[in-house]
Amino acid sequence: MTNDVNRMPGALMALESPELEGKHLVLGLSGGIACYKAAEFCRALIKAGATVQVVMTEAAEQFITPVTMQALSGRPVYTRQWDQREANNMAHINLSREADAIVIAPCSADFMAKLLHGRADDLLSLMCLARPIDKVPLLIAPAMNREMYAHPATQRNFGQLTADGATVLGVGTGFQACGETGDGRMLEPDQLLEDIVAFFAPKTLAGEHVLVTAGPTYEAIDPVRGITNLSSGKMGFAVARAAREAGATVTLVAGPVGLPTPRGVLRIDVKSARNMLEAVMERAPAATIFIATAAVADWRPAAPSAEKIKKDGSGEAPALSFVENEDILARVARTDAARTGALFCVGFAAESHDLASNAQAKRLRKNVPLLIGNIGPDTFGQDHNALLLVDEHGHTELPRASKLALARRLVGEIASRKSAAA
Repeated sequence: MTNDVNRMPGALMALESPELEGKHLVLGLSGGIACYKAAEFCRALIKAGATVQVVMTEAAEQFITPVTMQALSGRPVYTRQWDQREANNMAHINLSREADAIVIAPCSADFMAKLLHGRADDLLSLMCLARPIDKVPLLIAPAMNREMYAHPATQRNFGQLTADGATVLGVGTGFQACGETGDGRMLEPDQLLEDIVAFFAPKTLAGEHVLVTAGPTYEAIDPVRGITNLSSGKMGFAVARAAREAGATVTLVAGPVGLPTPRGVLRIDVKSARNMLEAVMERAPAATIFIATAAVADWRPAAPSAEKIKKDGSGEAPALSFVENEDILARVARTDAARTGALFCVGFAAESHDLASNAQAKRLRKNVPLLIGNIGPDTFGQDHNALLLVDEHGHTELPRASKLALARRLVGEIASRKSAAA
């Protein structure tokens, strides 16, 4: 435990390891226009710390060249089963044994059918068939026309491949190269990366249902003006993503922010503190962990105007009166589930000074086992933060780092504390 803290350290960031450091992935490309996304996906994997070995089908070479993928991966690309670069001429064995996973992106409808039936007439399908199933997982990023995707045969293939142990990463929806619009697009490179990172993450929250609040609230004064704060929601969204990576079912109740929803997270958009309270209380009974990161307004105008309040030329501002919003975290902490320990509650406190004492006082006032303190002006709108974990024993610092890195550390702390409490 640290001594009393007034302001969290901000000059130095904690060292962060790349998300996929030490992982070696085989990236397989089958035929499809989505091969252009595979180039950016390969680059993203490399930036995340992975080493990437690209294997392409003959059809994939019609859409992107091996030279491109070699330049991005930094490794020679394999395209043929009979590759004499391998001393034993068994690339399908050697490449699969070296991999931590095989990722097919894009995976065409045809290639998916080949996998389903165990066909092995090219290097990529042969490698997938020859991989040690219990050691080398297979992840599939489908890419095809909307009608091909919706076809019953394709849907049966998805189900059977999943039953056979493959992980199907899902598809995107939108405009397709053929000019049609619908399901079947390959996920974007950043979405695929998020899914790969989540796949490898330790599942410390498997079986848990995590409810997270994030962002500011907005309290209307009139139809065009209101009271809010500088919270960007980035910390709460990072916590939601980290909890999903850890294997939890995650529901995110978000105030008015423009952030993309983390992959695999159910998002509920709200506006005011009362909206957020209603959404939380409706979903709290299904939750096992509640993490209140939102910067909820303490006060709201007592009587918002139905029309825009205009200047009258007098130079005097309109009189406003306020009423206090109900404390969402305190309300949840009073539920039977929270009191019995079935619902583990975690609060956040954004302070401007005397962080340790203010955070501990807030923890006691709200009666929660864990409260996370930070200096609001140092973190609102930023990509980095520093946290203070406050519990009944004192407080522990998490030095300044990216919000996602801190969120992952925090999720680990919550998992171990909840397990110990049980």
